[in-house]
Amino acid sequence: MSNEIWIADSYAKINLGLHVLDRLPTGYHAIETGFCFLEWRDRFEVRQAPEMKLELSDEEIPTDGSNLINKAIAALDRYVGLKNNYLIRVDKRIPTGAGLGGGSSNAALTLRMLNKIEEMGLSDDELIDLSRNIGADVPFFIKGKTGIGKGIGHEIEELDIQPNHWIVACYPNKQSSTAEAYKYCVPNPDPDFDLKKTLTEEPIDEWQYTLFNDLEQAVFPRIHVSGNLKDQMYEFGAIYASMTGSGSAVYGIFEQDFVATNAYQGFLELDLPASLTRPGFEPDYGIYRKG
Repeated sequence: MSNEIWIADSYAKINLGLHVLDRLPTGYHAIETGFCFLEWRDRFEVRQAPEMKLELSDEEIPTDGSNLINKAIAALDRYVGLKNNYLIRVDKRIPTGAGLGGGSSNAALTLRMLNKIEEMGLSDDELIDLSRNIGADVPFFIKGKTGIGKGIGHEIEELDIQPNHWIVACYPNKQSSTAEAYKYCVPNPDPDFDLKKTLTEEPIDEWQYTLFNDLEQAVFPRIHVSGNLKDQMYEFGAIYASMTGSGSAVYGIFEQDFVATNAYQGFLELDLPASLTRPGFEPDYGIYRKG
C-alpha cells in the first residue's frame, strides 16, 4: 500500500445573475447563469487505505451514500473501476445549503484527484459525462473556468467574467433548500435583460438594474435574513449585491479594498461565516503530493 498523501483545494462559486427559464418534465429547470470563483475553499487530503472511508471536519454533514463525494467515487468505480481504496479527509470551510456549490465542488475534485492518483487518463469531458447524475454544477468545477451555464447549468460557455473587484460572501447560518427555492420560483422564458451582454459589456455599478437572481423572489420571503444580508452589503458600500444560487448566502462586489475588508470584518464580528476574494481571483487547480 502506498504511503503517498495527495492534497488539493475545493473552491466555492457564486452565480452572477440566474435566470430560471423553464420547468422541465425531468424535475430540473432550464436556467442561464454566470459562474465565477470565491477564495472560500475546502482542503482535501487523500491516501490509500484498507477500505474506502470519508472523514469530514464538520460532523453534521452525512458521510453516507447521499454525500456527493461518495456519489462521485461510485460513479468513477462504475465507469472504470478503482484499483485501490482511499481515506479521504476534508477540512470543510464552505457552508452547506448556501448556494456556494460546496458539494458539487467536492464531487468534482474527488473525480479529478482519483483520476490523477490512479493515472486513469480520463479527459475533463469524460469526467463531466460520468458526473451528469451527481449535480448540475459539477461540470463547471471540473473545467475550472468561469463562464455562463445553460441548460440545467451543466453546459458551460467559457468566458472571462471573474470580477476585477473585491467580493465579500456571507452565509447567514441558515440553510436554503434548493428544491423549495425552485418550487416557489415562477419561470420566465423571456428575461428583460441579456445575461451575457450584461456580464461582458455593462459596468458593474449598473448591474443592480440589469442583473437578477430569479430565485431571490422564492427565498427571501422564507429566509428573511438573506434579504437583510443583501441590504447590508449595500450599506457596507457594495456596488452590486445578490444572493448566490438557491441561497442562502449573499455576496457583494466592492471597488475598494478597505471598504470590502470592513464589510468582511463586520460580518465576522456578527459571528457569520464570510469570505473575502481578491480582484481577478484564479483558483489553484493543482493536485499535489504532500511532503
